Amino acid sequence: MEAALGLMRRIHPKHSETALSALLGLLPHLSSDLLSQVDQPLQVLCDVDSGKEFILCEYNRDADSYRSPWSNKYHPPLEDGPYPSSELRKLEIEANEVFSIYRDQYYEGGISSVYMWEDENEGFVGCFLIKKDGSKTGHGRRGYLQEGSWDAIHVIEVGPDEEGITHYCLTSTVMLSLTTNDQSSGTFSLSGSIRRQMNMDLSIADGHLCNMGKMIEEMESKLRNSLDQVYFGKTKEMVCTLRPPAEVLPMRLPDS
Repeated sequence: MEAALGLMRRIHPKHSETALSALLGLLPHLSSDLLSQVDQPLQVLCDVDSGKEFILCEYNRDADSYRSPWSNKYHPPLEDGPYPSSELRKLEIEANEVFSIYRDQYYEGGISSVYMWEDENEGFVGCFLIKKDGSKTGHGRRGYLQEGSWDAIHVIEVGPDEEGITHYCLTSTVMLSLTTNDQSSGTFSLSGSIRRQMNMDLSIADGHLCNMGKMIEEMESKLRNSLDQVYFGKTKEMVCTLRPPAEVLPMRLPDS
């Protein structure tokens, strides 16, 4: 299992689905563990009842069907699929509306979905998903990239209320992939993923949704800074070392 997870961490995000399918064929007895621990690039499906797109993941899947956060129905239809309680469903609907505004302000487009379900510890779990296609033909409004995607997965475990204080555990994963192809820079491809975790004990005076939103906003800021420093910063450093710009090339000594 450790070797399989180590291999998946080193696979290009574009090829992760193919690699995971191959591992499931080789290790069928570990299929449930692999599917729950390996993050894959997010897929999108259209809810025919609401006319809106929603994101597919392991957290809204049962068998081969996926539950839409907009209509609360499974696609394809499923008779005995699990559903959140009526109270949790109300929170899920509100979270989808708020998170959609957050996504549009921070990402200038894209698709978002929020799913919630009860856990075994008298609390609940929320999954906040964002998929942004930054390619010229995607949801991006700028279209600088030939191909590009940003997949963010935020899973928050919310503990039971203890004297007005609740424990929150946030696990966030971001998968980034981009490709440029123009005359000035040529063809360039960069991809990778990063995962971080945050634990906080917060008052529920302002409500669970407010607390979860603050944690996600803070975490996404940290992840963006890490990606900027690790991926883009290191890549720029390596490129400038191997191919320094003309203005920083040392002056050649005159021939003797």
